[in-house]
Amino acid sequence: MSGIEPITMPKWGLSMAEGVLTRWEVDVGAAIAVGQEIMDIETDKIANAFESPVAGVLRRRVVDEGDTAPVGALLGVVSEQDVPDAAIDDFVRDFVESFEPAEEGEATTPAPEIIDAGGHRIRHLKAGPDAGAAILLIHGFGADMSTWMFNHAVLAENRPVHAIDLPGHGGSSKELADGSVDMFADAALGYMDAAGLEAAHLVGHSLGGAIAATIALKSPLRVASLTLIAPTGLGPEIAAEFIEGFVTQSRSRKLRPFIEMLVDDPATVTADMVEEVLKFKRLDGAQTALQTIVAANFSGHSQNLDLRDRLADIKAPVHIIWGQTDRIIPARHAEGLPAHIGISTLPRAGHIVHMEKAAEVNKVIAEVAK
Repeated sequence: MSGIEPITMPKWGLSMAEGVLTRWEVDVGAAIAVGQEIMDIETDKIANAFESPVAGVLRRRVVDEGDTAPVGALLGVVSEQDVPDAAIDDFVRDFVESFEPAEEGEATTPAPEIIDAGGHRIRHLKAGPDAGAAILLIHGFGADMSTWMFNHAVLAENRPVHAIDLPGHGGSSKELADGSVDMFADAALGYMDAAGLEAAHLVGHSLGGAIAATIALKSPLRVASLTLIAPTGLGPEIAAEFIEGFVTQSRSRKLRPFIEMLVDDPATVTADMVEEVLKFKRLDGAQTALQTIVAANFSGHSQNLDLRDRLADIKAPVHIIWGQTDRIIPARHAEGLPAHIGISTLPRAGHIVHMEKAAEVNKVIAEVAK
């Protein structure tokens, strides 16, 4: 019926099949706006706020707090105020009766692929249309493309968006020449060549931010803009205890406190998120790759790379995003930079601010990459 809109369980990331609705932020009868946070959903990675895709009045809460629902399931119903209750009841009944969750293994999103690039086998994922100015997402130390699970699909609504696993990470080959930022920058440029990306808007997190900035310095014509999220290379300080704990701990109970350092609210870290890190660390070559990267970039309990004075040489638009409560790299590293560099510091967010405050971060990225 016209005027009735469903709110369904979103699909965040490749592996998400279901989510837990942990909290409703609005009551039945409340007017809601597009982009308003209306509920909290816990995935197999991390808990996150869900923004309403529609505006109107919340007429039904179909799933209760604490319940699990598959991707695509009806969570709530929004309509105009004058839509009769009977019409809402009919809509809910028809939706529930006709809904069929995706079967396990059924492809509902683009699948990652392996590509030979720059002497490495790189796992990558492209989403979105073929036309438009491409975005390339570059993750940080010890992560993989799943770190963009709340960003990739949203940014790809009207443009191609590529995400890669850097060498030594995720599903890419684990052999590293030296683990330096220069090496990773060359590998990312090799991927751009193999993927046919003459230029792209680069988005890099943490070590990936330093890699993106290095690409802009090495090959300025390949970079349309830079969005650097809590980047390394802007100051010497880094949480050495996190680096050491992340690399050395091999049991969930002992690793978890270090994973919790990544976020503002430790309660948002799930057991599955910790287990995914452990699975990666058990892969052949992964531990050696991590140690090589640490030796190249974080020896002596500090950051080895200093890009601060070189940012002024980058001609492309640059914007830096930081979580105000980042416990890995202090947000003060964003202070005192050249005036032309945009800065967004988001409250109640830690080092993985792009996951904790995905909506705000996505808006900034989209604006920078216009």
